[in-house]
Amino acid sequence: MRQSRAMTLLNEDSDVSVVPIWPALIVPVLRVLDRGETLHRKDLFDRAADEAQLSLAARAETLSSGRLRYEHRMGWVLSNASKAGWVNRPSRGHYAINEKGRAWLRANPEGLDYSQAHEVFAPFWPHPSAKAVDQIEDPETQVSDVFDPVEQIEDGVKRIQAEVAEELLQRLRESHPDFFEQAVVDLLLKMGYGGAEQRGRRIGGTSDGGIDGIIDQDALGLDRIYLQAKRYKEGNNVGRETIQAFVGALHGFGASRGIFITTSGFTDAAVKYAANVPSSIILVDSKRLVTLMIKYGVGVQIKQTYTVIDIDTDFFD
Repeated sequence: MRQSRAMTLLNEDSDVSVVPIWPALIVPVLRVLDRGETLHRKDLFDRAADEAQLSLAARAETLSSGRLRYEHRMGWVLSNASKAGWVNRPSRGHYAINEKGRAWLRANPEGLDYSQAHEVFAPFWPHPSAKAVDQIEDPETQVSDVFDPVEQIEDGVKRIQAEVAEELLQRLRESHPDFFEQAVVDLLLKMGYGGAEQRGRRIGGTSDGGIDGIIDQDALGLDRIYLQAKRYKEGNNVGRETIQAFVGALHGFGASRGIFITTSGFTDAAVKYAANVPSSIILVDSKRLVTLMIKYGVGVQIKQTYTVIDIDTDFFD
């Protein structure tokens, strides 16, 4: 029951990980080592990925730091297996299974679910506070044991960003049209468009010709990107006719490149039309808009930073 609860939480959002939880990777890692070789962790992870039959998507998934998620979780497996005395580290970065590890693997060929893994490895973890102990006894909070501490931090950051993104989008929808148009220009400049001189400006007004902003990619304005920004409510998606009008506006300026940004979304017909016209049209919906604003620090500020430390293995080798 606890395992199914964890898996439900891990799969209820399309953005969550497709990599198996770390307890599910214990047996694949130990099986590879059980073949008798001493392996470097990179080779071990590659072979264990094959043993676990990880999909291409799972092998490509990364943490926000850029590190491969499946390697990170297998590293957590090695850390816990080492503390439990199942594997040895005969040389720098190399691992081998020992008799204790082989005995455990023979006794547990099906591996562990996350609650069983907590039972086995918790004695080797730092002792939690009394409050944390109470939480550990609650099945509903044990989902956190699916992740190692680094992933718990990343998960917390993602939840904070999701809350900020929601508020940011609401503020954009409630803002004045001039403010929103300028915010869009600011975002493009912050992303690196417009060069070092930040050549970009809002046009706006009733005689803007269907264009809300211009970004000059070169000092003389020979290479330009034209912008249109629309504040729409959720569900009021931009249709094909609106994108067609934007393309017409681009032709009026003799332009071939444009970016259409909205606080809502786009209909399928609009997306197909933009993909097929000769002009290069980029569509940015509400989700991508706030994601970019957070990534490039437009409309948000850093509230607090944390430093994650790890053992410097080079120091001890």
